Amino acid sequence: QVQLVESGGGLVQPGGSLRLSCAASGSISSYAMGWYRQVPGLSREFIATITSGGTTNYIDSVKGRFAISRDNTKNTVYLQMNGLKPEDTAVYYCRASRLFRDPIWGQGTQVTVSS
Repeated sequence: QVQLVESGGGLVQPGGSLRLSCAASGSISSYAMGWYRQVPGLSREFIATITSGGTTNYIDSVKGRFAISRDNTKNTVYLQMNGLKPEDTAVYYCRASRLFRDPIWGQGTQVTVSS
């Protein structure tokens, strides 16, 4: 099964932008790919998903600010984050999922939004 490695996190000021990447060790073309985030002490939260066919879905709080995309030729999924807010601070995780299979998670990348 594929392994996932996230990158692109860091410290950014409110209103700034970051682009997260999730690189897979193998083909992701048959997977639905998603981004989640988690704040210490809270449950992991769904942010966005993109199906193998390219259909996207977002949690309401990031609609119009975040954009998920995929490049199957590079086995990579992206999360473009604009208009970042302090409440977006979290560890961001990439997930790959297929029917009847356990999901695969990356190790996470920290995003901190602070002035």
